Amino acid sequence: MGLFVRDRGFYKKVLVIGGPIAAQQIITVGVNMMDTVMLGQLNETALSAAAAATQIHSLFQFMSMGMGMGASVLIARYWGAGDMPSLRKALSLMYRCCLIISLLFTAVVGLTPAGVLALLTPYPKVVAEGVRYLYWALPCFFLFGLSTTTTIVLRNLKQMHIPLIVSVGAFFINIFFNWLFIFGELGAPAMGVAGAALGTLISRCFEFAAICGYFFLVEKKARFRVRDILDPCGDLAPEYLRISLPVMVSDTLLGLGNSVTMAVVGHIGDTFMSAYTITHVTQQIATVFTSGLGQSAVIITGNTLGEGDPDKAQRQGVTFTALGFALGALCGGAIVLISPLVVGSYKILPETHAIAMELMRSVGVITMFMAPASILTKGVLRGGGDTRFLMIADVVFLWVVSVPLGYLAGLVWCWPPFWVFLCLRLDHVIKAVWCVFRLRGRKWIKKIKAAGEGV
Repeated sequence: MGLFVRDRGFYKKVLVIGGPIAAQQIITVGVNMMDTVMLGQLNETALSAAAAATQIHSLFQFMSMGMGMGASVLIARYWGAGDMPSLRKALSLMYRCCLIISLLFTAVVGLTPAGVLALLTPYPKVVAEGVRYLYWALPCFFLFGLSTTTTIVLRNLKQMHIPLIVSVGAFFINIFFNWLFIFGELGAPAMGVAGAALGTLISRCFEFAAICGYFFLVEKKARFRVRDILDPCGDLAPEYLRISLPVMVSDTLLGLGNSVTMAVVGHIGDTFMSAYTITHVTQQIATVFTSGLGQSAVIITGNTLGEGDPDKAQRQGVTFTALGFALGALCGGAIVLISPLVVGSYKILPETHAIAMELMRSVGVITMFMAPASILTKGVLRGGGDTRFLMIADVVFLWVVSVPLGYLAGLVWCWPPFWVFLCLRLDHVIKAVWCVFRLRGRKWIKKIKAAGEGV
């Protein structure tokens, strides 16, 4: 039957699912880039403060994605099997978890914003500006959590166009209100960092109203409504936790790893932190294509296994992996080529410019491995239900290798920026190799129970 998928319908499905997801991610990264560029016109303190504050939101984003993608494994499998009762129970459990975690983040950040930011940066001016951002953006935890998890559900229901259209609207709303409130245009107050947070909040309100409003009031495939969140679903809870909890833990630990990375960078110096902020946005551009391919892999793999065809799922997995390596090489090379243009667009000191250029080269190298690693861990293997293995891999490679090695390279050995960043992201290289062997062994294909099964 061949090692790779030769059916054109498969590649068409990848584009139909992954294309809108990648486009939506490009818009999201575009918003982040515009935030960075606008704040970069003020000063490096504002840039660093927003970077530290948004890192907390990024951690929450990882948890939200973990909740959504954990449920996505079940939803894709149940959708492929035509098991709608189990699918609806998975949705109820997902939304309950989302509301609890949103409340937790809101309480902690609302009560101790300065304490949280002090973990990321030791500079009082940066912390003070970051606190202003966090206060204005506090409601975003609920808004973003619900809209993100709902977006993932809509993608599983083959309604990718809804989140994409909403993201386009949120993009322009965010840019307009950022411009209005950061710089005080059209008679509005010049709020600086707080203005960026207010612009983000307004765009999140629009995003939440449009996406959740459509799903809970209009959507006709799942027909899931707000009252259904309270429906009995205890019989699916053990299976939901078995599959979803490792995904949420894994993604949360990755988010914490990014926060620790930011803390290491912040303690190296504010110049290094500003340079890192610039390169981080560029790295996100490369990951949008990886995210689109990875999330299409979760859906397609889950649907195929739900239909009862593991051999086909294995061939699809090998094909996705090959596409990941090709995509990584393409994106990594593009980052190196465009780095002078990207770094040159910021008003920064010569020292910051030099560090940013080194970091961009390191990003280019890491992206070549990050793309296949992400597609395997967040796509193929996750779609197969191999979530416990992936959680262990994330914990070991990130926290035993990358975090301590990056800390030593940056704060003890004082290596050049290129090598510091390479150490901080070394886990992607190891996972790319490790997960290829896992794919070959076929142990990644797991059985998933339906609601009430085996009870």
